Amino acid sequence: MSTVTSSRRTAPPPAAAADPPRRTGRRQQRIAATVLLTPFTALLIAVFLVPVGYAIYLSLFGEDHSGLGFGGGETVFTGLRSYLAVLQDPSFLSGFGTIALYCVIFVPTVVISALALALLLDSGLIRLRRTSQMLLYLPHAVPGIIAAVIWLYLYTPGLSPVIKLFAQADITVDFLGLHTVLPSIVNIALWSGLGYNMIIFYAALQALPREVIEAATIDGAGGIRTALQVKVPIIRGSVVMVCMFSLIGALQLFTEPMLMNQATPMVNSRFTPNMYIYDAAFRRNNYGLASAASVILLIVTCVLSYAVTRWSGRRERRA
Repeated sequence: MSTVTSSRRTAPPPAAAADPPRRTGRRQQRIAATVLLTPFTALLIAVFLVPVGYAIYLSLFGEDHSGLGFGGGETVFTGLRSYLAVLQDPSFLSGFGTIALYCVIFVPTVVISALALALLLDSGLIRLRRTSQMLLYLPHAVPGIIAAVIWLYLYTPGLSPVIKLFAQADITVDFLGLHTVLPSIVNIALWSGLGYNMIIFYAALQALPREVIEAATIDGAGGIRTALQVKVPIIRGSVVMVCMFSLIGALQLFTEPMLMNQATPMVNSRFTPNMYIYDAAFRRNNYGLASAASVILLIVTCVLSYAVTRWSGRRERRA
């Protein structure tokens, strides 16, 4: 009896026997996660963190010229002087005002228009859906600078066939005027980004369970009510993502106004924050000022992105 009792006491419990396989499985998961995350982490460090760190470093230094300013300057530590100079510059603050007005016009327009087109395609009211998707997405495949050149040609008086067509009807249109230049820029960005965002919404709508749509139809909901009260709330995550990406892209506005700077005096060399950064770095050769402006723009972008994410999270929790 003592032999049997001792053998029973020394036998390992089943949980202890199962520990090595569990540890092996966890170790394999960690190795797989490390392998998958290493390329992303390397690119994040090389493409984002290193440039940001270098920009912060440059923003803390400046060129000091002694005497009458002849000869090369000396790089000295200036601390936050460049940041104070940027924040006190009226042209930089007016650039943020311009970009804020641009966001107010562009972001709701592109989101609502892309969502409406996606809902129309998903409803089946539009025939040749594949062809329609391709035609709507095609402008996004055109490089942004090419699209801006094409639209600048259509906006320029004396060259534009659109302006000539309006002139034949005794209608005078100035697309590059004081009150029309910003909507003209919005039109270029809308033409380029509408199809891309529409594809995102359409893909999200295609992933919806058909049972939910059929249940809404059986309950007597019409097409518009089903779209607004059933489909749109379900794809709220895609709507928030498009809003955030559109906002980030709007804050980085550069190509369109940079080309229009050559065609109209209504767009100056510091029309947007990005143009201010370009002007400070490559026209005034003040890399400390340009780096400080870049860091400020990065902080504003991160804060706005965080605000949109928090706002959407609160809406989901309330729902």
